Formats: sequence, structure tokens, C-alpha cells
Amino acid sequence: MAESPSHKFGQIIGNLLEEMILPKLLEFSQSNGLYVDSRGKRKKVRNGQKVSWEDKYGNLHDLDFVIEKNGTVNKRGRPVAFIEVAWRRYTKHSRNKAQEIQGAVLPIAEKYERDRPFLGAILAGIFTAGSLKQLKSVGFKVLYIPYETIINAFQAIGVNARFDEKTLDKDFLKCVSKVEALSFKKRERLKQELFEQNSGAFREFFGVLKQKLDRIIERIEVFPLFGGLNAFSTTAEAIKFIASFNSARASGVFQKYEVIVVYSNGDEIRGVFSTKEKSKEFLEYISV
Repeated sequence: MAESPSHKFGQIIGNLLEEMILPKLLEFSQSNGLYVDSRGKRKKVRNGQKVSWEDKYGNLHDLDFVIEKNGTVNKRGRPVAFIEVAWRRYTKHSRNKAQEIQGAVLPIAEKYERDRPFLGAILAGIFTAGSLKQLKSVGFKVLYIPYETIINAFQAIGVNARFDEKTLDKDFLKCVSKVEALSFKKRERLKQELFEQNSGAFREFFGVLKQKLDRIIERIEVFPLFGGLNAFSTTAEAIKFIASFNSARASGVFQKYEVIVVYSNGDEIRGVFSTKEKSKEFLEYISV
């Protein structure tokens, strides 16, 4: 089946956004001793060009950008940020895209919960308030680039990129051809125009990313927990036990360690371990 002009245009926007974002991610990461994984060859890490990561269920997901700690072109590091880029022209498609991003990234982030990675979504075009809220509610920092700013950026280089469902394929193809024929200078100006029209949103997004990745350990709380098992068949019995429990007279055998790592940006990573060895392993992991 031939690719529709509207789908082709969507790919052009997607590629344009990735071209804009990658240099900024590289600049940020290199200044912080981090590695950016993006589309391209990485022979000792993966087969093919795609950035693929496995979630906690063993499923592979193709992603846009992953920032790694201790990563190199020859070695996969620990993920400290997942950043997805997406374009949608119509509101009817925006919720599905938000759910797709959420469904791909969250199971991977859960697998690497000890790293508490930054979750970012750079969305362009038309997304409903509900779709943006959905991503924010599960921990994503969203950089939203409105449709009109994209149209304005194209107009600045002499291309009318406005379209809707009534636009004829032949008109779409003319637009696509013009964009594909842009000189390097005009393409760079297009990206600069788009960035400048959304400069505040970009600054905020990268500010939050920096705050997340610049975090340092503020304190570590260790709770050795003692006591005996108290099991109940009903909630009423459990409530009665808690109400009558005298903590001043409590005693018992050691049960487990609860470790809470508190970071300077407010992040917390918690772990519960039955042995000293497991507790030490956890603390060694987060200290690297």
C-alpha cells in the first residue's frame, strides 16, 4: 500500500523534532558525563538501528531517546532518562498516542526503579488537555509544541504547511516535496524558528531534566524492623490489634531492613531487604 501524503508529512515533522532535540540532549549529556542513545548503529549493544529496551515483562519497545549513566557506544549503561517524541494533527488520535507512550515507557521505568529515571514526552501538533494530563499524572514531564507554532515556523521559510482532512493529496504532495527539497540553511532556520517560538517550554523541560539528573543523595534512612507476626482473618480484628498495641512494650526478633534514599530534588527510592548483604548491594548500586 502506498504511503499517504499526510503520513509522510507526519514523518517529516517527527524527524524534524528529533533533529532539534538530539543536539540539545547531546550537549546536556556530554556536559554531565552521560551518554545519549538514539537511532543508529551500536554494534556491541544491539542489532540494527532502533533504540530498543526490554521491559520488566520481557517485551521489547522501540524508543526515541534514552540517556544513560556509564554508557558508551560499546556498552549499555543504566537508564536515567527516557524521552519520547510524537506528532499528531488531530485530537482524535492524541489520546491513543499518549497511551502508547505510557504503555511502552512505564514498564521499562518500573524495571529500573532503582534508578528512578526521568520520563519525558515532547509532543507536537494537536493534543487534547486530557491526553497531556494523562501523561503528567503518571510522572511524565511534557513539552508541548502547539500546532500553530509549527505552521508559523514553516511560513517563516515560505512553506504553507497548514492542512486538514479536506486537503487534497496533490496539495499535500506539493508541501512534502517543498520540505524535502529544503536547503541545509533553510532547514536549520526552520528548526531555529520552531525552537524560538517554543523557547520557554524548552527551557522549562531541560530545567526539570537537569534538576532530575543533577540530584545528589541528601540522606539515607535505615530502619531495622523487629517484631513478631500477627495474622488476622478480618480487618476488624486487625484494627482492634492496632488500637490496643503498646509500642512502648514492643519486642521481638529481627524481621527486615527498610532503606529509604532521599535525594536533593525530593526523589525517594525505597527498598526492603531481609539480609545485610541485600541491603548493602542496594546501597552500592545507587552510589555508583
